[in-house]
Amino acid sequence: MSTTTPAAHTAAFSTARTTATAARVLRQLRHDPRTIALMLLVPCLMLVLLRYVFDASPRTFDDIGASLLGVFPLITMFLVTSIATLRERTSGTLERLLAMPLGKADLIAGYALAFGTVAVVQSALATGLAVWFLGLDVTGSPWLLLLVALLDALLGTALGLFVSAFAASEFQAVQFMPAVVFPQLLLCGLFTPRADMHPLLEAVSDVLPMSYAVDGMNEVLHHTDLTSAFVRDVMIVAGCALLVLALGAVTLRRRTD
Repeated sequence: MSTTTPAAHTAAFSTARTTATAARVLRQLRHDPRTIALMLLVPCLMLVLLRYVFDASPRTFDDIGASLLGVFPLITMFLVTSIATLRERTSGTLERLLAMPLGKADLIAGYALAFGTVAVVQSALATGLAVWFLGLDVTGSPWLLLLVALLDALLGTALGLFVSAFAASEFQAVQFMPAVVFPQLLLCGLFTPRADMHPLLEAVSDVLPMSYAVDGMNEVLHHTDLTSAFVRDVMIVAGCALLVLALGAVTLRRRTD
């Protein structure tokens, strides 16, 4: 007589369960035009606004536009992912899903795949708009710029999935932004070179993933060829995203108490 428990069926990661979860999330997003607009259009609108804020100084837009091309998608994906995941938990959807043959790793990977698909579209729109319509002057390949923008959006997705486990309401999920995103925004080198900061703040910035995202964008902005520093920055951002996704799978809760 078999003694296999439901948990045993979910021990191994399943590609089929992951893709089924991603398809379900994408179907839900398709019926939520406001969320789609937030994810796809807001970063583009912010870039347009930024371009004409510096209309008299195009060089300023070139200097910070590439960095913000990665920051804006990270922020929007963080907000949408954290709130959407929390809504699934508070509505009882996660509890019902995890009662089925669906492991936490399958669920987190499915969400990451769904929002990652949206991130690809978002990053492509924002990068194409900045380079070909707003005149962002990039020395390197725009495709490398797109790669960093995509990794930033995936990092925002991973952070959103992770912090949603610690929020009891959508308001609390939004409150995590000042704690998780704003310090990285201030210390990433966007406003002043990290080497010019107080040594303590520079040391903190060295362990924040957004710092390497901005560094990677600047490498593309100023170098024609693929540099070792760019490869290092991309690997760090990608590694941080994978690490945070793994932490999200560990901390995922079935429901909000």
